[in-house]
Amino acid sequence: MQRNMVVIGGGVVGLASALALARAGWSVRLVDDDLQRSAASWGNAGHIAIEQVEPLASWATLRSLPRRWFGAGGAVSLPPAAWRHWLPFGLRLLGAARPGRFARGRAALSGLLGEAMPAWRRLSASLDAPDLLREQGHIVAWGSAAAAEAGRRSWAAADIGTAAFRDATPAELHQLPGTPRAGAIRFTNTAQVVDLGALDRALRAALLAAGGTILSGRATLALAAREARLTVDGTAVPHVGQLLVTAGVASGRLLAPLGHRVPIIAERGYHIRATDHDWPADLPPLVFEDRSMIVTRYAGCVQAASFVEFAGIDTPPDPAKWERLEAHVAALGLPLRPPFTRWTGARPTLPDYLPAIGRSARAENLLYAFGHQHLGLTLAAVTGESVVALAEDRASAIDLAPFDLQRFNA
Repeated sequence: MQRNMVVIGGGVVGLASALALARAGWSVRLVDDDLQRSAASWGNAGHIAIEQVEPLASWATLRSLPRRWFGAGGAVSLPPAAWRHWLPFGLRLLGAARPGRFARGRAALSGLLGEAMPAWRRLSASLDAPDLLREQGHIVAWGSAAAAEAGRRSWAAADIGTAAFRDATPAELHQLPGTPRAGAIRFTNTAQVVDLGALDRALRAALLAAGGTILSGRATLALAAREARLTVDGTAVPHVGQLLVTAGVASGRLLAPLGHRVPIIAERGYHIRATDHDWPADLPPLVFEDRSMIVTRYAGCVQAASFVEFAGIDTPPDPAKWERLEAHVAALGLPLRPPFTRWTGARPTLPDYLPAIGRSARAENLLYAFGHQHLGLTLAAVTGESVVALAEDRASAIDLAPFDLQRFNA
């Protein structure tokens, strides 16, 4: 097997995978067409969410939809104009939510998430970016006593893997910005990336230092003699040994010419950012669970993020989502002042809420790692380590069989 790899996609999963391959001795070229850094990797909440073991494809999620509907004040949106995207996806999600499939998905995610923090510690320590990873947990808070009691019970009953939490102390409750919260819990061993821009720069610098190269352009694939052939901006790329697709929500479109039918959707999130604020410097990510919103202090701003909008890659953004976020900030009395910058990005989500990590059954030289839904940042480091084992045809520390794309053809 040739030890040269072309990685398609420069989000956090692609960069972490390319870096891991380069450090393992592979000759790596990374192809990236996201010059504006618009991918979900660079607009997320910065939270290393090792507690999210239970796939969102579940009966519990489906039962909660009426109260989570955007029209009823919630965070879930199905734009009517995008029905061709969310209707077939939703039907597949119904099948994935069956108890047996949910249990298998939970076991599979547990394996990945159980190794996520150790992998992040290794990756962070290897980068020239001190204090990029902050292990101070995160806080989940509620506005009413009834919501707090129900929320505590729900988290106590959930499978949270290696994560742990306790009740927030009175001092911690008092520290929370805005209107007083009736109750909160503090996760004690989750983490945060403190600057997504710094992470991007550090990963790229490390990749170049390890001998990798970065190409700018739009990749397309074709199949010939059971091998994937690559062009970038219409020009054939020579000397391609292996290919790794880490193109987020665009991966489905990229793999279609090879005969892969990938039921991926753009599960879009929205955020607003304020540079004028009085947010406590030492406060970890704060989840306002009854408003489905997470607020994170980054190096140069404070960000409020929310929403699960099922749409297409090119569906126009909905300004009502940003307006809702600004209304939440005002209603909660949060010390964030306009003007706010606005962003929307597409989480790459598959119907069972498991990523796709494996080797193509159609192109012998092609691997893939995408579809990490809300967990792209969380799982980037461990995915990169797993990809090296996959590329070298050796056993991974994690069972990757549940993440094979063939599961959608069964």
